[in-house]
Amino acid sequence: VQLQASGGGLVQAGGSLRLSCAASGRIISANVMGWYRQAPGKQRELVATITTGGSTNYADSVKGRFAISRDNAKNTVYLQMNSLKPEDTAVYYCNIDRGPGYRYWGQGTQVTVSS
Repeated sequence: VQLQASGGGLVQAGGSLRLSCAASGRIISANVMGWYRQAPGKQRELVATITTGGSTNYADSVKGRFAISRDNAKNTVYLQMNSLKPEDTAVYYCNIDRGPGYRYWGQGTQVTVSS
């Protein structure tokens, strides 16, 4: 399974970015796709996840600002990020998870928010 993320970049505080991540290869249905992020010197943390059925979960720090969605036909997950803050600066990784032995990561895309 390969995950190709895109859409990162540099934006001013208060701005918006949209990340995309397309999965290819042996895709198992009923999976969970998600976004995680890792800032310098910090551990990787959950941002948001979404099931095949559309159930979502968000970190408290992004609730009300970020929205995760997916296109099951395209095996693609999106992350719309609004009202960005400098503390959102991190490398963002997409992920697909179907339990033990089936967890894959994308290569990461840099998001930098300037104050």
